[in-house]
This record gives sequence, structure tokens and C-alpha cells, in this order.
Amino acid sequence: MMGPSHWRATEPVTAAPEPAPRLPPRFVIRAAWVVHRAVYGVTGGRRGLRQATPQQWGMMRLRTIGRRSGAERTAILGYFEDGPNLVTMAMNGWADPEPAWWLNLLANPDATVDLRGATRSVRARAADPDERPRLWATWAVYDKGLDEYAARRSRETQVVILEPRAERNPGTE
Repeated sequence: MMGPSHWRATEPVTAAPEPAPRLPPRFVIRAAWVVHRAVYGVTGGRRGLRQATPQQWGMMRLRTIGRRSGAERTAILGYFEDGPNLVTMAMNGWADPEPAWWLNLLANPDATVDLRGATRSVRARAADPDERPRLWATWAVYDKGLDEYAARRSRETQVVILEPRAERNPGTE
């Protein structure tokens, strides 16, 4: 009679699945956001932002209009450049709810972005199904655990494109 060791020897050997990347507790993520915005504010914008490079994503300050309050809201987000566009992810620290800044942009897509040494007027939109895979793959170069982090959410993480918009001169219309 063959024992349990016989059937184990004939099964294919598979590697153990990689554990999902660890996230710090939610309060730590939220505290980091508060501290990051405070550093930006206390230093008058001299610290807290960085330019995107081919090796590292950048950090920008996004200014939106609150969908309910009508007041200006700010968030500091990671981004990379795709031609004239800035690309970010609506990930909310990988928590399930959509980030407030993305909900604000859905209600009013016109926003302002502060970059290191520059300010841009932008219009936000979600990447369409044709461009999303390419932009997702570009972000994955910067963040090796991207797919594992995204799998924690019950919804698809939006890839957000911030396109430049021309400022209107009130006297020329």
C-alpha cells in the first residue's frame, strides 16, 4: 500500500506565493500625509516636492475645488510625466474608498498643480482603456509591488491623467 508520501512526490513542485507587500497601519499613512503637507507649508514650498525622473516618480501638490464645500483642497501626490501630461494614481494609500481629491476632480476636472519651480493649470481625466495598460506598466517600473497593492482594493485603481490647459485671459473673450 502506498502512503501519503507517494502522492506528494508526483505532484509538481510550485514555489510558495509571494506574500503581499506590507502596508503600515492606516493611522501611520494618514499621519505621513499630514506631516508631508506641513513640511511643504512650513518651508513655503521649498521642501516636499520633487521632479520626476526616469528612475524615480516625482511629488506634486494638487489643488482642487471641493465638490461639496467649494473651497480649495490640496493633496501631495506621486506622479510621472508622459509627454506634456502628468500621470498619477487614485489610490488613497491603497485603502478601498476613492481619494477625496479624485472625487473632487470628477465633479470639477479643472485644477492646479504645483511642481518644483512651476505651477500648471490642468484638466483631469481617467485614462481610457487603450492607454491605461501602458501607463500602469510605466508606474509599475517605479513601484514593484503595484499589482499586489492594487489587488487589496475592491475596485480598479484609476490612472489619472492631468492634461495641460491654457489659461484664459478675461479681456480677450
